Amino acid sequence: MTAALVLAGATAALAADRPTPSGLPVPRYVSLKFDEVNARSGPADDHRRLWIYRVKGLPVQVVAETKEWRKVCDPDGGSAWVHRRTTDGRRMVMRTKSTALALRRKPEADLRPFAYLNPRSLAALDRCSEGWCRIRAGRTTGWAPAGELWGTDDRPQCR
Repeated sequence: MTAALVLAGATAALAADRPTPSGLPVPRYVSLKFDEVNARSGPADDHRRLWIYRVKGLPVQVVAETKEWRKVCDPDGGSAWVHRRTTDGRRMVMRTKSTALALRRKPEADLRPFAYLNPRSLAALDRCSEGWCRIRAGRTTGWAPAGELWGTDDRPQCR
């Protein structure tokens, strides 16, 4: 029994140390590069197209990859394969809740909001620190709580 546990632990450690085809960690966030991106049931063009993403800049989380394909999770919980050339390493976030999100000039909850990020809106992610993220939407840059934005949680987002 002990030998089996040791072997199982060693196998898990080897899997965790195994590099990805891209050399980048999984899961990780990327954004969609084009206005139309085919979402497929598997990692090849001959797999069935499930839907078409129609939002350039949509943040998605890469949860698996092959050399040419990325399995992504989207803000609505959908999971599909997209070609690597359709993704961009620039980090974006999305307000998925149905209410506007107050932005502040500094990462402090008691400051008065100076702008709002509307529901389903996208913003570029500059950086996150201590539970706050600095985001940019158009010409407006402000701070928002990380937990209020989709695209900041490092845990896998799709089941």
